[in-house]
Amino acid sequence: MSFTVYQAAPGLLPELVRELGDAVTAVRDPLVAADGPARPAAFAANVWLDPQYLEAPSIGQGAKNLRAVQRNWQVVPTGFHRRAALIAEKLPKVSAKPLVFGAPLPEAPLGAFTLWEENLILASPRLREPVPDGVYRFEEDRVGPPSRAYLKLWELFTRLGIAPRPGELCLDMGGSPGGWAWVLAGLGARVFCIDKAPLAPSVAGHPLVESCQGSAFGLDPRHVGAVDWLFSDVICYPDRLYDWLGRWLELGQCRRFVLTVKLQGETDFDLLARFRDLPGASLLHLSHNKHELTFTRL
Repeated sequence: MSFTVYQAAPGLLPELVRELGDAVTAVRDPLVAADGPARPAAFAANVWLDPQYLEAPSIGQGAKNLRAVQRNWQVVPTGFHRRAALIAEKLPKVSAKPLVFGAPLPEAPLGAFTLWEENLILASPRLREPVPDGVYRFEEDRVGPPSRAYLKLWELFTRLGIAPRPGELCLDMGGSPGGWAWVLAGLGARVFCIDKAPLAPSVAGHPLVESCQGSAFGLDPRHVGAVDWLFSDVICYPDRLYDWLGRWLELGQCRRFVLTVKLQGETDFDLLARFRDLPGASLLHLSHNKHELTFTRL
């Protein structure tokens, strides 16, 4: 029977195990093996798409067997840490340079391996994400954006390969102090931000940014008209966010949605399933998310 290996986002191993349910066959932090082909797993930072076992009767032979499959590998320790590290030392070094937003992602195949047993490697030459551990690290802009929230959108647009285009209209709900508006305006999109708190002056003064102070949830979608994108990083309970999203979907005048689902208290998997079951929807955990998920409907 085929199986898939999922690598949990940091601190979210219990959520990943619950998300995969009865398909789980083994758990070795941060990895979860589950029966069947790869499936959507919001709490996985990466997914091993082609897991296979390789013999490692010695450190040198283990490295040789990995190199016979392909050049680039990263080690994900789950046990036998010293032996796994020694195998990794015999493999070519993988670049760990930060990504540049807007530049192409690495094209060279990157695989991952772990020592499943002392003399047995579990490896996958194909991964869902082309970066080590599925973690997107960028060369940060420490001058322009007023908060580090901008990294969420940099990562999302990089991973999905889609972003607002010049001239498109974006609503930025709960956007203060303006990290998301800074990204969107930088792409040439028109941004209208609603928050009870003001935007940072550097963002509020951008010619493509307009704002008003008020409640994002107080905005009636019927009074807005056609919108290209709706963004929300509002702090609220997930059930309230779901009901609010439903009003926008019912009206049908917004084409694309990007919402942060803040996971407050015990994770409500039934509610997350309702988010995911919406037509065209997906849920994922960004490297720059904390105890939250990003909902998209593109």
